[in-house]
Amino acid sequence: MSKDAPQDSPHPIKTGDIVDMMLGSTRSERVDVETLIKEVQKRVWSSLKKGYEYNDYFRDDSDKFLREHVSSKVKMFVIYVDLVGSTQMTLELPTEKLAIIISSFSQEMGFVIRHYDGYVLKFVGDAVIGYFGAQENLLVAADNAVDCAKSMISVIERGINPILNEYDYPDLRVKIGMDFGENTIVRYGSDESKSHVDILGPGMSIAAKITGIAKPNQILIGEDVYEKLHPALKQSFKEIERNDLWDYRDRETGKIYRVYAYVS
Repeated sequence: MSKDAPQDSPHPIKTGDIVDMMLGSTRSERVDVETLIKEVQKRVWSSLKKGYEYNDYFRDDSDKFLREHVSSKVKMFVIYVDLVGSTQMTLELPTEKLAIIISSFSQEMGFVIRHYDGYVLKFVGDAVIGYFGAQENLLVAADNAVDCAKSMISVIERGINPILNEYDYPDLRVKIGMDFGENTIVRYGSDESKSHVDILGPGMSIAAKITGIAKPNQILIGEDVYEKLHPALKQSFKEIERNDLWDYRDRETGKIYRVYAYVS
């Protein structure tokens, strides 16, 4: 042992402290959720009252990122946000009102993703798919992805729903699923600027499957996400009980792939 090493320090450094130092200032620069909720309420109210149309600039950000990484394998956290009960709303609401609600929901979820340094991959009907690149710092990307999911629930419950209630529309609820993996960026065509680009890989597929077993307003994450979280954030998750609906196995161990639910 080096003679310069501290001996019997009265304040030993814990693993969590080391992780905090590795994260640096990024971890402390969190989004002001209260401000975010107020902004959401203004936009949703304007959308319902005045026909406000969103500017989906964040789609351009994603397209740029994907085209820069075509044919590359990129480590990323993938998040699926699925709107619950949209079929029933289709039967109960006028088409023009339903379109405003679905559009506002999708765009607001996109705003939240961008607030946490993620990208919006696409809107698929009543679902939003996003991703968080993890090439530089897995810890930061993992925490950002989970914090994003938590903020989504807050935005819906405290931002969007109160405005919808003023117009006697039903509350929105979502299922959120998330997984991590190395995915490939694919371009369908030779045109570097116009051909469709997409993401393929196990992380994309499993995130969708995880979302399918989530309950309304529940956040579920795959084992590969859980293992990369900050130690303090891990304490907010609990492994779900296995059932017949989930029989997917870990790609390396062959064991049932564990899924965790946010409980705090």
